[in-house]
Amino acid sequence: MSPRKNTGDLLLADQAFLAFKQLLLRGDVRAGQMVSIAELVERSGYPLAPVREAVKHAESVGLVQILPKRGVLVIEPTPDTIRACFHLRCMMDQEGARVLSACPDKDALQALREEHAVVRIRAEEGITPQLQRQAMEVDWKLHLALADALGNPLAARVYASNHDRITVLQLSRRLLPERIIPAMDEHLRILDAVLQGREEAAMQAVRLHLAGTLRWWGVDLPEFAVA
Repeated sequence: MSPRKNTGDLLLADQAFLAFKQLLLRGDVRAGQMVSIAELVERSGYPLAPVREAVKHAESVGLVQILPKRGVLVIEPTPDTIRACFHLRCMMDQEGARVLSACPDKDALQALREEHAVVRIRAEEGITPQLQRQAMEVDWKLHLALADALGNPLAARVYASNHDRITVLQLSRRLLPERIIPAMDEHLRILDAVLQGREEAAMQAVRLHLAGTLRWWGVDLPEFAVA
């Protein structure tokens, strides 16, 4: 096999992986679902060989599990998986909150705080599907800001993969309107502590947000979350 052909195969496999990931992130293939390679070939529009490589890549980043002679099992929303994914996010968010508290970009963070406050006010007036989508977008803006604060490309790759896993898990259940106001309050506490330069308070607020999130999922808290 020539190097040129090999490079082309890798590129096609990368494209197939992105196509497969979009199926997951749109909810076209859902958490806990079993799918066959043949079905993924049909849905993605890519040939068999690149799809197989894409599935292997997806397994390496924790999005699926390959079950020989059975198919491909998408990440399942089990208590252990939910706890692991949100625990990982919390650990990295805590460090991001600490870093941001030491040297906050106050203009950007204040603007983000205002976005949260607007969502909270609108939620009190009445929750619509559009507001639910807006709340999710604003929610992730804070988490990604905390991740960006780390300034670590290796951590960014881990965070991005975990972001994908959490997104797939979140698509496995309906949005609960009653979670929006508590989530916004938890985020506002994080933002206020960061803006005030209170490192320990910001980290504690991140842990309390994890506690609220896991309660929403009906999952027991890890010990550190209630410390």
